[in-house]
Amino acid sequence: MIIETQAYARAGLLGNPSDGYFGKTISIIVKNFSASVSLYEAPELRIEPMDEDLSVYRSIHELADSLEANGYYGGERLVKAAIRTFHRYARSNNLQLHNRNFAVRYRSSIPRQVGLAGSSAIVTATMRALIKFYQIDVPIEVLPSLILSAEKDELGINAGLQDRVIQTYEGCVYMNFAKEIMDAKGHGQYERLDTSLLPNLYIGYKTQLSKVSGVVLNDLATRYKNNDPLTLQTLARLAQVAEEGKTALLKRDYVTLNRLTNENFDLRRKIMNISDSNIEMVECARACGASAKFPGSGGSIIGIYPSDEVLNKLIVELKQIKVRVIKPYVN
Repeated sequence: MIIETQAYARAGLLGNPSDGYFGKTISIIVKNFSASVSLYEAPELRIEPMDEDLSVYRSIHELADSLEANGYYGGERLVKAAIRTFHRYARSNNLQLHNRNFAVRYRSSIPRQVGLAGSSAIVTATMRALIKFYQIDVPIEVLPSLILSAEKDELGINAGLQDRVIQTYEGCVYMNFAKEIMDAKGHGQYERLDTSLLPNLYIGYKTQLSKVSGVVLNDLATRYKNNDPLTLQTLARLAQVAEEGKTALLKRDYVTLNRLTNENFDLRRKIMNISDSNIEMVECARACGASAKFPGSGGSIIGIYPSDEVLNKLIVELKQIKVRVIKPYVN
C-alpha cells in the first residue's frame, strides 16, 4: 500500500510576523502549489530525494544556477527532522510504533525561498504520512506545534506557528497566540473563517530570488528578546491589525481590509530590513491600484485588487520586474 499525502503553500493575510511573538494572524491556504509525500513499506528505511536535491550536476555553471534558485538546503533534512520529531512524540506519549520500515519520496511545486512556506509544507506532508503509516492519533491542535518543533528544535529555523496551523487546518484561519493562551493550552486559539468572505486576492512572487527566511528573521528575534521598545510596540500593533482585519472580513468591509493590508507592510518595514527588490514589488503593485504586503518573509506579495482591470495591470507591470502574478486557490 502506498500512502499519499499533501500540504499546500500558504499566505499570511494579516498580522505576520507577530505569530512568533505571541501575536495574532489571519492566514490562507494556497492550493496552487503543494508539497506531496509518498510513503510505502520497504525492507529498510530510505529517503529518496527530489531531483533538485541530488548532488549531481552537468557543470559548475549548473551547480551555481541550482544554488541561486534553491539555496543550500534541500528537502531531505526536513523529512529527517519530521521523522525524528514524530518518533520523539510517540515515545514521550507512550505510543507503540510497529517495526515495519518504509521508503519515503517527496516532491514540491512550491516556489523556493519566496515566503510561501515550502519548507513547512514538506514537514507537514511527511507528518501526515507517518501518522497514517503508524496509525496513531495526533490531535489537530497539537500537530502544528509538532511540525514547528521539527523545524525549530531540530534544524534551528527561526519560525512561528502560523504556517503550520494553516497548513494543518487549511482554508482561512484566524489565530490568536496570546501568551496566556499559549501557556494554558500549549498552543494557540484557532478559528476557521468562511472563505467566501475573502475579497479579490492576488499573489505575486519573484521568479528570480533566493534567500533563507530564518536568517532574515533572526535579527528581529534578538531585538524582541532584548525588549526593544519599537519592536514590541510594532509587533503589538501587527496583532491588532489581524484582529481588526477579522472584524472587517466578517463585515465584508474590504475598504478597511485594504487599508490594513498596506499598514501591515508599512509596520513590518519599521522593524525589519527589506531589500530594494522586495520594496520594488510592493511599490509597483500599489502603483497599479492594489494593496500589497508580504505573505511570508519576503520574495512574494499578497494584496487586494478592486477590479479585473487592476488585476490585468498587475500582471503586466509586475512581469516587467520578473514577478509572476496568480489568483490564490483557497477552497
